[in-house]
Amino acid sequence: MTGQETASGPKHKRDLTRRKVVAVGAGAVVAAGVGGSFAAGAFAGEETAAARGTASGASGEACYKLTSETTEGPYYIDADKLRRDVTEDQEGIPLTLRLKVIDSDTCKPLANAAVDIWHCNALGVYSGYEAMGSGGGGGGGGTPPSGAPTGAPTGSPTGSPPGGGGGGRGGHEEPTDDERYLRGTWRTDKKGEVVFRTVFPGWYQGRCVHIHTKVHVNGTWTDAGYEGGTTCHTGQLFFDEASVLATAEVAPYSTNTTTRTTLDEDTIYPGNGTEGGLLKLKYKKGAIAKGVVATLTMGVDPEATQDGTGDSVQPGASASASTAAS
Repeated sequence: MTGQETASGPKHKRDLTRRKVVAVGAGAVVAAGVGGSFAAGAFAGEETAAARGTASGASGEACYKLTSETTEGPYYIDADKLRRDVTEDQEGIPLTLRLKVIDSDTCKPLANAAVDIWHCNALGVYSGYEAMGSGGGGGGGGTPPSGAPTGAPTGSPTGSPPGGGGGGRGGHEEPTDDERYLRGTWRTDKKGEVVFRTVFPGWYQGRCVHIHTKVHVNGTWTDAGYEGGTTCHTGQLFFDEASVLATAEVAPYSTNTTTRTTLDEDTIYPGNGTEGGLLKLKYKKGAIAKGVVATLTMGVDPEATQDGTGDSVQPGASASASTAAS
């Protein structure tokens, strides 16, 4: 793969783990619902399709397609903020992200699941990795070198390729700072729904515009946060080309001079529409700067354990949720 993020099997751990989520504000953890409820009919089309699938259950067909697993990427930081509004002081087009999590086999909503999201800002920078620049390094939007290279190495290379930047197979990158904007975790309500408030992501070299996500199940919500459980889904959420082109006309996105990778050119996007994480977007044509609402129903397998590489960990394997998700 040539993108900024490639499949890897991270084994890193952070001082604050997914099992020890830090609550933001008194009572945040024990909030009963997710406020800003979904508009009526927001998922009507998908639920109708699900109902049709249920009716054909006798034939052995699943009622909803399993959402594609993708790589975690190198810039995941394990559970620092339990919150729905992850914007902090970041500039950009307001984005309301409405996700619904269901069991892909039964179509039943997954209540009380923990959903993580994280993404870069309008200029392609990830919090926690500001020192690495746009995209966390690895060709992140800087001025390219000029002139012919000097001191070229001779002979055949030996050993493993170096990590770093997210452009190779170096796995997880350790954070370089304490910033945590555009990152957060929240619980799904009884309908399996969760709403985040953020900004429309920007882009960096080698990747199309995207948001990372994880879904954790079978854990316990306590006054200290979310503990235990397993990671049943690791994926990425994508934006259609028309919307990205529209944002590129709006500041601060218009100041991002990094060469942009389109959705079709991206090496991570599975190319299978909503099943692969392609968001359904709603905004006023010609006035995208006023805000965007993005929705998606994610079908997951609550019995699976994902290791962040896009592959499932088989029951009894050594990788646990606490290591795979950290």
